[in-house]
Amino acid sequence: MLQTAYLVLRDTGRRPIEVASLRLKCLETRKGENTLLWDNVKKRRYGRKLPITRETADVIRTWQGRRRQIEVPSRSRKYLFPSITDRSGFAHMEASSLANSMREWVAAIPVLLSDELDEHGARMPFDRTLIFPYALRHAYAQRHADAGIPVDVLKELMDHRSIVTTMSYYQVSLKRKREAITTMRRHTIDRSGRPAPFTSTTDYEAQSVAVPFGNCREPSNVKAGGKACAIRFQCAGCGFYRPDPSYMPAIEQHVNDLRADLETAKAMDADDFVVRNLTDQITAFTTVASIIRDRLGSLPEDEREEIAEASAVLRKVRATRDHTLLPLTVIRKGTPNAG
Repeated sequence: MLQTAYLVLRDTGRRPIEVASLRLKCLETRKGENTLLWDNVKKRRYGRKLPITRETADVIRTWQGRRRQIEVPSRSRKYLFPSITDRSGFAHMEASSLANSMREWVAAIPVLLSDELDEHGARMPFDRTLIFPYALRHAYAQRHADAGIPVDVLKELMDHRSIVTTMSYYQVSLKRKREAITTMRRHTIDRSGRPAPFTSTTDYEAQSVAVPFGNCREPSNVKAGGKACAIRFQCAGCGFYRPDPSYMPAIEQHVNDLRADLETAKAMDADDFVVRNLTDQITAFTTVASIIRDRLGSLPEDEREEIAEASAVLRKVRATRDHTLLPLTVIRKGTPNAG
């Protein structure tokens, strides 16, 4: 039961009390898509829905099967994680019990190392006090932010009312951004896969604009902030296209979307030029992705790790570029023009 609760905490980013109080019938599956039914206890918003992976759903289903074979107090029968006895203050597992169990588990792990190195280059021990149930909610949000999930999407996943709360996971210092660009500018290619590195971080930022599947160097599009492309979303057929490893998730997702569109076009008996255009785009973007993947595979492990970290930073920057927070001016009552 505790293993399942931990995995649900890790994979869903819900608060400990929200996992502890899940109903036995907390899964909904439609057309192969799995949804977790949960209650936002903190904000009193009930009947919420969260998309989850098949792996997480399978973990819950496995526990549901075992759970139904266990005798529990009558008041606990509707909960996924029931109270063990009637003497408990809650009908479901207490969040404090989950925290205590996790603390004992973490303390029992013989060796737990961080990514920080000491003066001799050896990995330093990880601070175990940083591992507790609520920290998994922050880790869930940070994973999505690092993957470049748009801030408005993460806001919905976290069930935040204010986007300001969600924005805290996307803060990237100017120093980290420039370090990431310094790394990434050396690994840019053109649409044919030939190396096309930017000469400097300034060149990367000033002479190009981030578009969905890579950077663009077409002057009028750069000037318009990426909103003046005559062949929008067909980047892999453009001579000004400059992809790099930080765009790999977007490119791969776009290829999947194009394949789905191709199947739909065929089912609709679309004209050959429609099918041909989609097929050519799939081939072009697949080629770009394969070249980037091969180039990364040929690099030493430490350099691949550096690129992966730089990619995460740049995806976070791009995820919030359209969500600039405007400064607010407070007007006190009684002042002129207060309205």
